[in-house]
Amino acid sequence: MMQPIEEICSLIPHRPPFLWVDKVIAWAEDWIVTEKYFSEDLDILRGHYPGKPIMPGVILCEAIFQSGALLMAKRNSSHPQKEPLIPMLTRIGGAKFKRTVFPGDRVEIKVTLTETISNACFFQGTLKVADKSAVTADFVCAMVKSPT
Repeated sequence: MMQPIEEICSLIPHRPPFLWVDKVIAWAEDWIVTEKYFSEDLDILRGHYPGKPIMPGVILCEAIFQSGALLMAKRNSSHPQKEPLIPMLTRIGGAKFKRTVFPGDRVEIKVTLTETISNACFFQGTLKVADKSAVTADFVCAMVKSPT
């Protein structure tokens, strides 16, 4: 059986140190729930509010986007392609930051597929900390040819 990180790396092209999903908690055809623990020793925290670090909003959004990419990859893994396709972020809608996420926090991310048009998937994502909404974002991903 694959370890959570191995499974994630088999589905999307992201790798540490830029992999912002630790494991898939649950998923269905049109939603996915993932989890991420933000370690207190992340290098990016040395320069983001030194002395009182907070997780950068762009990283929190990236965790949401990677969760959407995982959902797309899981959906497409049951439909093999002639050439490898990877999920690529193509549009970001409104992102709202409602609560601060700190180093040492564990977050839960839920992404819901709201519409599919051709190879584009439209999503709504929510990142929660301590069961409270911290970030919400609408975004679009498309399956594109792998650059390799």
